[in-house]
Amino acid sequence: MTILSDDNAPLGQRAARGALVTIGAQGARMVIQFASVVVLSRLLSPHDYGLVAMVLAIIGVGEILRDFGLSSAAVQARSLSTAQRSTLFWLNTGIGLALALIVVAAAPLIAAFYGSPQLVDVARALAPTFLLNGMATQYRASLVRDLRFTSLARVDITAAATSLAIAITAALAGLGYWALVAQQLGQALVLFALLALAARWLPGLPRRATEVRGLVTFGGNVVASQLIGYVANNIDSVVIGARFGAAPLGIYSRAFQLLMTPLNQVRSPLTSVALPVLSRLSADAARFSRFVELGQLALGYTLVAGLGLIIGTAEPLTVLLLGDQWLEAAPILRLLAIAATFQTLAFVGYWVYLARDLTHDLVRFSLVSAAIRIACILIGSQWGVIGVAWGYAIAPCLTWPISLWWLSRRTMIPVGRLYAGAGRILVGVSGGAAAAWAAASILELPVLRVGLGAVALIAWYAILAVVPAIRRDYLRVWAVIRLMPKRVRRT
Repeated sequence: MTILSDDNAPLGQRAARGALVTIGAQGARMVIQFASVVVLSRLLSPHDYGLVAMVLAIIGVGEILRDFGLSSAAVQARSLSTAQRSTLFWLNTGIGLALALIVVAAAPLIAAFYGSPQLVDVARALAPTFLLNGMATQYRASLVRDLRFTSLARVDITAAATSLAIAITAALAGLGYWALVAQQLGQALVLFALLALAARWLPGLPRRATEVRGLVTFGGNVVASQLIGYVANNIDSVVIGARFGAAPLGIYSRAFQLLMTPLNQVRSPLTSVALPVLSRLSADAARFSRFVELGQLALGYTLVAGLGLIIGTAEPLTVLLLGDQWLEAAPILRLLAIAATFQTLAFVGYWVYLARDLTHDLVRFSLVSAAIRIACILIGSQWGVIGVAWGYAIAPCLTWPISLWWLSRRTMIPVGRLYAGAGRILVGVSGGAAAAWAAASILELPVLRVGLGAVALIAWYAILAVVPAIRRDYLRVWAVIRLMPKRVRRT
């Protein structure tokens, strides 16, 4: 029997529709992000980026604490009353306010850690983002829970474009790294205002009798795993900033933002599509497994395939987008793309942890994963910034196969089919990257090198269609694409 959503549209169709809107919106945000990279990299210096990255690497942990996993808790809950939603709003707001005050007080310590006095003002200027984002948390969760992806897309695109305009204006005015600070503040303010308007509800006063203990417990486990992951994901920036200074960190952070920020803008919102669907399929093991397997294939033959082009054409791509002065970022970009390949393959496991309410196990695995990444980065740092990038790339290669095995010990997942599908995906991206690199080596002009590399990568994937298993993968992914309506219903 077909599982129906609240508006009686088949769940598969709503999932496909949500994925279409999400991918389209994130495509627009990626264009804005690339515009930010291309334009601001020519207006600001590596030192400017390094200073702001130093602060964000430390205070960014507050963004995880500010959410406290309560957005995921609200989305996956079978039912959520008005009183519960209001109580969660005030919890997130209170946490955001507390974190803002902590950052203001701790700003001198941050500056002392890096030996850069100007970071005091930067940290304090960024502190209000915690309060604004805390107030926005449950409004975003409300839109996701109601599957209102079109409204969410409009908000995200408008906020990204507005904050970029603010940053460019400030940079042209000669404000240096303050342009990046203004970009962060502007985005937080616009996001809060637009999310509140789109969600169309006002929080009531919190009530002691409101039962939110289960939601807070769920969120606590999620935030614990996210904190562990955050430390592991940002130890590279902290190590580079502390050991090698602002300029090397600026180069590293530009490569990281060029790749990881747009990629996360696609991967993370896709969780917003997958989580409510998987939560509703939790009682149907067969359909649940098929959705997980298909999710990996869809990510593998889209995002991972695109990463193959970046791996193969890192040098001309860096020159094309950032300019010759950022060429040192090219090998870092290639290594980060390798890391992102394995991170993307592991992403479906994260969906399962949340949908199956296995957050205790997620915390334990996150500890293991974090330990491996921190060890790889600290060892790699002995060889400078490139060594750090190597460590960042090697870690997910080691942890990805462990992640599926770990998850299979706690719940039923098609682990054999996931390993086999990932193997086919890796064959595709490896050959595609090699083909792109060889083709790009023929020419000199960066734009032609990237274009020829893209043609070679597409040709490689076309050749792979002769393999029956890969051809079946293509057809399954295409079947999902065909579910996506030509015109998305307004939400």
